[in-house]
Amino acid sequence: MSLSRLSITSFRNILTADLNAGSGLNLIYGKNGSGKTSILEAIFFLGMGRSFRSHLSQRVINTDADNLVLFAQLEEDDEQTKIGLRRHRNGDIEVKINGEKVKKLSVLAETIPIQVITPESFSLLFEGPKARRQFIDWGAFHSDPQFYQAWVNTRRILKQRNQLLRNQASYSQIQFWDKELVRYAEQVTKIRNHYVDSLNALLKGIIKEFLPLVDINVSFTRGWDSKTEFSQLLENQYPRDLSTGHTVSGPHKADLRLRVGNLPAQDALSRGQLKLLVCALRIAQGKLLKQQLNKNSIYLVDDLPSELDAQHRQLLLKQLTETGAQIFVTAIEPSAIVDSLTCPPDRMFHVEHGQVTFIE
Repeated sequence: MSLSRLSITSFRNILTADLNAGSGLNLIYGKNGSGKTSILEAIFFLGMGRSFRSHLSQRVINTDADNLVLFAQLEEDDEQTKIGLRRHRNGDIEVKINGEKVKKLSVLAETIPIQVITPESFSLLFEGPKARRQFIDWGAFHSDPQFYQAWVNTRRILKQRNQLLRNQASYSQIQFWDKELVRYAEQVTKIRNHYVDSLNALLKGIIKEFLPLVDINVSFTRGWDSKTEFSQLLENQYPRDLSTGHTVSGPHKADLRLRVGNLPAQDALSRGQLKLLVCALRIAQGKLLKQQLNKNSIYLVDDLPSELDAQHRQLLLKQLTETGAQIFVTAIEPSAIVDSLTCPPDRMFHVEHGQVTFIE
């Protein structure tokens, strides 16, 4: 699957742009602030219904516009899929796939699997369990059709349980919700654990290429003591949950643990090594999707040259191109990417003051 055409209207500093993308590596270059990252952000917005740069989606709408409009044409084998999205400043969002209205944004994520590698990707390692849990859940969502609804149900029950805790409800009032919570939590945890096991099989080989001198152990933690049944733990920790006003342990606390010896990876590796580790995780995730569903991700790689020397840039681009996936890479100078490739990019685009120009 690849994005053959992208149309952008009133997205950040891009008033209008129309890109005919190649199915391989697309290089987007320009000065800082020119709008090149906004192109990646627009693709991500089409796949997720939100930005990877800001939690406030109205900020991506051009200051002189009331709404933004995005359109993409996807090609897969002989099939064509058209996706349109309009986001209003008041928060309303309209999505159509092949002319049909879509109510759930999860359909977008299913249609356009996206992997993002940006300077902010370090959040996967530094910002606590949430980012790593989202990483696991991206894969679980795509690999098992039962995961999404099970996780929605888990979060709904947790919300209800936490409200009861804040209201100082007795355990007999909470016990009904706990039975439901245990059922969905165990389903979610089983899918997550299976996904991480599958990912590890691919990840070890990629990490060995990127960081041959470092022994990195990757494991899944479910969010509560592995020796205790979740139903028993919920009952045992009720007094503590009551005092804090929320459920202390559970699948909402799951994590992906990355360690070098006895140290967390973020404490043992340099920034350049950490960036390679994040890239390895993203590449492994994309390869596993291809293996499981015969579906390629679209890779969005922002400012790839930063913090990587020429040798590691070359290694990373080699790994990315070998996935067979479509790649969008940004850089200030095109030579930083072109010089690290064994063959020219499929397409090159220059961005200046929000204007996008195709380079022959």
